[in-house]
Amino acid sequence: MNISWDAILGGFGLFIFGIKFMGDGLKSLAGDKLREYIDKYTTKPIMAVLIGTVITVIIQSSSATTAITIGLVRAGLMKLEQAAGIVMGANIGTTITAFIIGLKIEKFALFFVCAGALIICFGNKKKLHYLGQVILGFGLLFYGLRIMGDALKTLKDLPEFVTFAHAAGEQPILALLAGTVMTGIIQSSSAVIGVVQKIYEAGGMSLMASVAFVFGSNIGTTITGIFAAIGGSLAAKRTAGVHTLFNVVGTIIGMMFLGVYVSIVVYLTGLLKLSPMMQIAFAHIIFNLVTTLLFFPFLKQMCAIVRKLIPGNEPEKLDVNIDELNDILPHQLPSSALNVSKEVILKMSHVVERNVKESQKYLMNHKAGAEDKENILQAEGIINGLDHKIVDYLLLISKEELNESDFQEYSLNLQVVKNLERIGDLTVNLSEFYEMVKEDKSNFTKEAVEELKAMYELFYHMLNSTMEIYTTKDYAKFEALLEDENYMDLLEYESRQRHFERMRDGKCSSMISGSVYCDILSNMERMADHCCNIAKAVFADKK
Repeated sequence: MNISWDAILGGFGLFIFGIKFMGDGLKSLAGDKLREYIDKYTTKPIMAVLIGTVITVIIQSSSATTAITIGLVRAGLMKLEQAAGIVMGANIGTTITAFIIGLKIEKFALFFVCAGALIICFGNKKKLHYLGQVILGFGLLFYGLRIMGDALKTLKDLPEFVTFAHAAGEQPILALLAGTVMTGIIQSSSAVIGVVQKIYEAGGMSLMASVAFVFGSNIGTTITGIFAAIGGSLAAKRTAGVHTLFNVVGTIIGMMFLGVYVSIVVYLTGLLKLSPMMQIAFAHIIFNLVTTLLFFPFLKQMCAIVRKLIPGNEPEKLDVNIDELNDILPHQLPSSALNVSKEVILKMSHVVERNVKESQKYLMNHKAGAEDKENILQAEGIINGLDHKIVDYLLLISKEELNESDFQEYSLNLQVVKNLERIGDLTVNLSEFYEMVKEDKSNFTKEAVEELKAMYELFYHMLNSTMEIYTTKDYAKFEALLEDENYMDLLEYESRQRHFERMRDGKCSSMISGSVYCDILSNMERMADHCCNIAKAVFADKK
């Protein structure tokens, strides 16, 4: 039998690339607002479920939604219960891909490819570029599906496949395992379900086996989170734990009532006169919706189980509520609005400090990987979001008639925000230097790590002193901070000199770690300078 494996594999490649390309475009198009909405609207579990659903529909990736959530938990801006709600919502949102595939609009695929390519090639704005990426990805998704689907029709006549399909129909556990393994390997439940839709449409698999395959993809999709959590943060492990517990238990219940569930699907889809591909999409949507509704009342208990299975202390949740920065107060009471902005700035400083500590963990942990780096970038996005919100709020205040004292406070707050934001940028620089060393599979010398540890500890002390000076205007602390700055300069100079000696003596064998070490020292020293810039701004009128 002539099976077009090139068409199956090539079409599948275009299909999964289209899903990812479209999702990346949607994510870029939405920008940092995704993180802002997640942070802002998930104080209640039911809202967390809704936001998780909407965000996953927008970016077409439950894994990406989970990654953003882990970053917020790790930064102390979200509790595990909120994260659990978002994960539940993501399970609902991820079903939209199967629904879109069920619409069978692949005959228009190349029109979308053409439109997307033209927008990317001739669009002169970033937003247009991202829109073109979404349209092109959408077209590639369906074009790949069309190529793959035509080739899969012949697969149903392959003796080995017929044997497997028959066995899966008789023993759905085989389809469940196959769906789990395939999704774990491909790391996309949407892609696996798309294949199942095409095979079922071609008559190559019974509905019973197809639904079991879909159930298996629900378990397989948790493998991405499990891999990300290995050696990762407590937040990553527990979020992955909630996701796994929810999907595995839900799937077990689904398999226990598989026969009944398939009969219900057949009855309802018959009434609605749905196509075979839409039948699978319907089964997927209803199952994920029902399991979410079933488990939602037990969300706290699930989190309690995960906390016992994965012990440890979560970061204390930081109450960074940007709703405090309402647009009315600056017009009515500018002085009170300045005090509100100051409170939010202090909370921003805590996020900055935590992210610096995450960069140090990234340095010290030899097993740290992409997930740890991603969490640093997520926290940096939070810092940038706070920066924009606070600056916009301060500009609103500045348009009012301010007395001399309020104007000085306005100027001070503005300088504090910008210096904190720069510390955040330098923290990302540090993580990028550490990433270069890890990718080179080399390490810093023990002496170099100790030198950096000393500089980190001094920086934490300086940042805390700086924020105390900002709130108390204690001049004695300011003078002590200037001495700390001199000491940081000395540490930077001496560490640099010792580094040159180690290179001369051949103790620093890695070219990468040797070349970036001085840049790291310089970044640490500049972070300390920004602390002093804040303190100097407090006493600017004393010059």
